[in-house]
Amino acid sequence: MCGRYTLAVSPSRLAARFSVTPPLDLQARYNIAPTQSVIAVRETTEGRQLATLRWGLIPSWAKDATIGSRMINARSETVLEKPSFRAAFRQRRCLIPASGFYEWQTLPTGKQPFYFTLRDDDLIAFAGLWEQWRSPDGTVVESCTILTTAANEIVAPIHERMPVIIPSDLDALWLDPAADIGQLYDLCRTPPPVTLHCYPVSPAVNQVRNDSEALIQPYSSLTSG
Repeated sequence: MCGRYTLAVSPSRLAARFSVTPPLDLQARYNIAPTQSVIAVRETTEGRQLATLRWGLIPSWAKDATIGSRMINARSETVLEKPSFRAAFRQRRCLIPASGFYEWQTLPTGKQPFYFTLRDDDLIAFAGLWEQWRSPDGTVVESCTILTTAANEIVAPIHERMPVIIPSDLDALWLDPAADIGQLYDLCRTPPPVTLHCYPVSPAVNQVRNDSEALIQPYSSLTSG
């Protein structure tokens, strides 16, 4: 799964990686959590653009927004079968930029967080879906979910699932509204290999209120030996 991630990058680097206009204000975030606002890249009739979405997809047919907290991830293997995700997969795909992400390993001492980044230090592009929901009072909420797949050899010792990561040369395919659905489905089920680096970090990341660069520093009690 993917339950926390980071985005700490300059506006110019974000713009260059995703071919979008640089955002006016981009704060470094080291503990992005479900239900918070996140940045996503979408293809529109006016070109590729950044959008601010709520993390936790709210289906258009939902009675209230609380369902979104249970839909932060969508399993790629069943995404075309689930009423909550299948329409978005066909029509509303996005990329969710990240600097890295966290996964937790269950140890005798408790759950230990690990931090994952690309080895070449490039920005990560999670495969995402987005949806628009209108509340009973007429408020429009745009939300998103991150697709997941079986963990690769780097993530598997820590967690059985990982986010689907789209390589930069496949950005256009993922965002293309006319892309072949079967090809996109195969891309999610068997994503291209990515070279990840991981290391243990402080359990302080477990608390959403903690948000500083210290969260991504190697955790000495596990790395010193």
